[in-house]
Formats: sequence, structure tokens, C-alpha cells
Amino acid sequence: MNAKQPILFLSHGSPMTALGGDELTQVWSGISAQLSKPAAILMISAHWNTRLPILGGSAQPETIHDFGGFPDALYELRYPAPGAPALAQRLKKQLTSAGIATGIDASRGLDHGAWVPLRKLFPAADVPVVQLSVQPDSCARHHFALGAALAPLADENILIIASGHLTHNLGEYLRGKPRAEETRAFRDWVHTHLMTGDSETLLDWQHAAPHAAFAHPTVEHFLPLFVALGAAGPKHTSEWLGGGWVADALAADNYRFIQAK
Repeated sequence: MNAKQPILFLSHGSPMTALGGDELTQVWSGISAQLSKPAAILMISAHWNTRLPILGGSAQPETIHDFGGFPDALYELRYPAPGAPALAQRLKKQLTSAGIATGIDASRGLDHGAWVPLRKLFPAADVPVVQLSVQPDSCARHHFALGAALAPLADENILIIASGHLTHNLGEYLRGKPRAEETRAFRDWVHTHLMTGDSETLLDWQHAAPHAAFAHPTVEHFLPLFVALGAAGPKHTSEWLGGGWVADALAADNYRFIQAK
């Protein structure tokens, strides 16, 4: 019998988190200790943006260092997990059957939104990984439907991880003078609705949430959350896993969602 897997939403922090030693690294170590080994991982990353959903179909995805200006040690890191081309093909058919046009990129590697947390969650890099893109030109409901179509994977011992950020105003982060009141109001609003399972209100976040445009001047780091919520399904259980803040500017909360039986 296949093990039942949860659905995770992770705030993936700065690329520097890959070097360890910060609060987020400690949170991920705690999450890792609570996870059973999955047969495969479906990773939805904020750092792969496409017009239509695309699945990574490489048999051996490369480690993509999609950032600049960091210490040399960061560019030397690799996460040599295998891919799962057959799973990518099956998921393409699954999404297409749900009415969602989907493609496969057989050369795509793992960007830092994927490999940075995976190095801590599964350091042996022995679990096959398929990455899925997000569509910044599409709304939260599109991504929720994407997740709903993928929900059966949890019953097949496949771990769904949505990697983004609970808030992501890089301008505030780089200025070093964060407007904490606005960011915290948005974070607290999202947290409240996540913990009560109110996905319907969250789907209208751009109009309903306080300071939404400030917390996410661009939407790609918030969209993975809706894939996770869609996969979690109605009446799911939500658990906050911690995370804290990156430089007092970016909310780095992490959550686990358990599908209802």
C-alpha cells in the first residue's frame, strides 16, 4: 500500500539559505524529520514562469544557479537528484484530461526555488523530482485548479511541494528599511485564512487582503500556494511549520496541508 503524503508550502528564502545556519534552515530540518520518504516529489517553484503549465522531463535535472552576486561557495553547490520523465508524461496526460493544456521541457533543470529547500529536506538527493512551472499571467483560481487535478498524487506516495514566499517585496528587502506594518498585516491575514481552511477567501486575495500589492508587487511567489491549496482539497487540515522573517522584510512561513480522509 502506498503511503499518504502531505502537501507542503515552503517559503524558500534567499539563495544564501542553501549555505545553512539561519532560522529557515532549522525549520526545514524539523520538517525533514517528520517526513516519510516519498516515491517522487512534484515541486512547484516560483522561479519557473511560463504561459502554460510546463513539467520538467529531464532524466537528470541540472542544478540551476539562477541568481547573481553571491559568494562562490553557493555556485559550487549541486543537488543531483534524478528526474522522473515517465511521471512527467503521466502528469501531462492527467492535467490534459482535466482540461489544462500542459507541456514538457525535457532539458529543464531545478532552479533555486526547488533545490535550496530540497537539499535540507532530502539531503541524500535520492528521490526523483519533477518540477512544474507557474503562470504569472493566470489567476489564483487557475493554479487552484492545477492543484486539484494533481491531488490524487498524495495517495501514491508522491510529495507535492509548492515553493514560493508568503510575502515577496524585494524592493523593501533591498532597501533594508522594511515597512513592517503593511507586510505583517498581509501575512497575518493570509495565516488566519490558511489555518481556518478558508481557501475561497484566499482565492480573492488581490482584492480582499490588506496591502496585497505591497506584499507581492509581482505574483509569482504567491501562486504556488494556490497549487498546494487545490491539491489539499476541501476540508483539509492546516499546520503552521514556522519560518520567521528574512531581514525583517519577507515573511518566510511554511505550512503542511493534510487532505481529508
